[in-house]
Amino acid sequence: MKLSERQKRLGTETAFETLAKAKKLESMGKNIVHLEIGEPDFDSPEYVINAAKKALDDGFTHYGPSAGQPELREAIAVHQSEFNGYSISPENVIVTPGGKPVMFFSILALVEEGDEVIYPNPGFPIYESMINYSGAKAVPMKLEESKDFNAIIDDLEKLITNKTKLMILNYPNNPCGSVMEKEDLRRISELAIKNDIIVLSDEIYKDMYYEGEHYSISNFEGMKERTIILDGFSKSYAMTGWRLGYGIFPDFMMDDITKLMTNSVSCTSVFSQMAAIAALEGPRDFTKNMMEKFRIRRKIVHDGLNSIDGINCRMPLGAFYAFPNISDTGLSSSEFADKALNDYGVALLSGTSFGKFGDDYIRISFANSEENLSLAIDRLSRMIKDLR
Repeated sequence: MKLSERQKRLGTETAFETLAKAKKLESMGKNIVHLEIGEPDFDSPEYVINAAKKALDDGFTHYGPSAGQPELREAIAVHQSEFNGYSISPENVIVTPGGKPVMFFSILALVEEGDEVIYPNPGFPIYESMINYSGAKAVPMKLEESKDFNAIIDDLEKLITNKTKLMILNYPNNPCGSVMEKEDLRRISELAIKNDIIVLSDEIYKDMYYEGEHYSISNFEGMKERTIILDGFSKSYAMTGWRLGYGIFPDFMMDDITKLMTNSVSCTSVFSQMAAIAALEGPRDFTKNMMEKFRIRRKIVHDGLNSIDGINCRMPLGAFYAFPNISDTGLSSSEFADKALNDYGVALLSGTSFGKFGDDYIRISFANSEENLSLAIDRLSRMIKDLR
């Protein structure tokens, strides 16, 4: 029995593999501090949970339209229009079971063998995995530590060829915690228009800035017609397990993305969609309060890591990740991650989990308690001292 050749091109998300290893160690009695999984450690808002219960009681337990419940598509359009400052139609919104289908469907619908897709590296590993799986060529756009983990636009321009069909952006960035300057976005928009490139803008962390505010590349002239916005409820509302994402698509993609929904999952969980309306229309202080907690944790991690000999950590500007440089410890990224987990009880991710340019780095999610973050810093400090 043999699987198709394309299965060999399919990657994975190392965070879940590391979580499984950490859970196995815990089952054997080892104490583990979890810094590997990228999800807020807060409970979903109570008003959202209550809305889901009411939706179940009201009979929202059947199939719904593949593109999403009309009520939720309208709420998303209102939310995004207010956020971005321009009108977005519900007819351009498709609700998906999590954000990953927006990546998968967009790549499947747009590119084919021989096409090229530019994506951020270090970056969310599913970008590269899905590009490779589609048969297109994955072209890494290096995020430079010297530029606070952003691309050098002149270098990005050199990556563009007549085969470039799609470019993926992600800001605030996972794993680096970096954000993009408006001027860089403007220049990228000009490149996209000049070279007839579609942009998939992953804005799932748009509500998670520590300074400044989000600006979507779709705001620039000529970009609404060539930008796919990926967003969802997992991060902003601590709703990772609800599997609720959405895409805002240009007109020319709507019918085919809806067909992909119909062919793959039929529709997104309907009662969950009704709860998502409550998330968008409910109190606006949940995310703000969560970010204030993350701000405190960010300082603990940033200051703590920089106090350890051989580790240099830039201050994350968005999301809830730190991406420290550990090259001066004498360990590779994978050696550091393995040693931290197996010998010192700290679960974190090797930078190479996020692409070839992630070597010499590790990713730490500071979505954990202040007490546990301090404990993890102490353990990592002891690890490095033991190496000396």
